[in-house]
Amino acid sequence: MEAATTLRREILQRRGVWLEWFTVVWNVLEAVVAIGAGIVAGSVALIGFGVDSGIEVIAASALLWRFRAAGASASAERRAHAEGRALYVVSATFFLLAAYLGVEATSALLNQEGPESSLVGLALAIVSLAVMPALAYGKQRTGRELRSRALQADAVETWVCSYLSLALLAGIGVHAAFDWWWADPLGALAMLPVIVWQGWETLEEAREEGRDRG
Repeated sequence: MEAATTLRREILQRRGVWLEWFTVVWNVLEAVVAIGAGIVAGSVALIGFGVDSGIEVIAASALLWRFRAAGASASAERRAHAEGRALYVVSATFFLLAAYLGVEATSALLNQEGPESSLVGLALAIVSLAVMPALAYGKQRTGRELRSRALQADAVETWVCSYLSLALLAGIGVHAAFDWWWADPLGALAMLPVIVWQGWETLEEAREEGRDRG
């Protein structure tokens, strides 16, 4: 029974590693396109979306480390230790993103800085909105079966990325349609409550993991 459990865990961890590598490659490309298009258009939300992609790479890298540090045959204690470390990194990425968006979006509102219309940004938001939910679902399902809190937290961050895609699409779309300069920074600020809340939840999970080990 234990051998079968270990075999299944190995399959799930390989799937988790594949999902995280896909996350890294996708988000590196997404960050380059979003930040480049955001600088050209002067879009806070688009640049913030690119920064989020970079932060997602950090979270994915933490998960790749977690799988490498504690493989399928590792002891429960070693897996728990790796889970806790990865959770702390993922929680930090949420707060980093919130801080960046808060400062940049508030500055744009105070200075009344609106973006130029960006067809690249619109296309990126649409493609991301198609890819991110499927990736988040795959992580969530794998993390639940593997009983990995870190992978499930990373899945939520990918769901947040889906929400950011929707907010980005709404912000740029409204600006393009009605020329409302404030729609872009407000779209960025609309992302903050979910991001901060999830960062706090993930931090609590990391602390709980530490208490369980103690």
